[in-house]
Amino acid sequence: MTTAWRRLPASAREIAVTATEAVTAAQHRDSEAYDEVVTRLGTVERSGLVLGAVVRLLLEESHPDGLDGDDVRQVLERCVRAAAPWRPDVDPHVLLVLLAGALGVYDPDADETPPDPPAIARHAPLLVADLLAGTGRPLDAYLSAAFAEIERAERQD
Repeated sequence: MTTAWRRLPASAREIAVTATEAVTAAQHRDSEAYDEVVTRLGTVERSGLVLGAVVRLLLEESHPDGLDGDDVRQVLERCVRAAAPWRPDVDPHVLLVLLAGALGVYDPDADETPPDPPAIARHAPLLVADLLAGTGRPLDAYLSAAFAEIERAERQD
């Protein structure tokens, strides 16, 4: 656990630790560890919100001029191709929902089959690991930024 996370409430620390374990398992393509940790991640309240913020930060950094439909398609295809050999259950629809949600363009009411929290938990670390691969930066920097953004937004409400 990083020093910055020690000041976070217990629930936020749990998200940070579990998300880090899940992304690490995805980076190492460790199916057994991944299955175990994403099961836990799916039960942690607000983990989807935090991971969505991390995805948005990663997308903004990797596409500073903005994303268009082709960019989203490329991210989606790259992630599916990277995950499919060791995660044959990867669902492109869930990844697309994660991308759209991170970009603020997903309407769950318009989706006839919105993914449930366990599906989000199984796919978000795959997307984060894929996006992280191009940055050379550790996940904890993005998690810290995500927590700070969420805290600012909650203070403004």
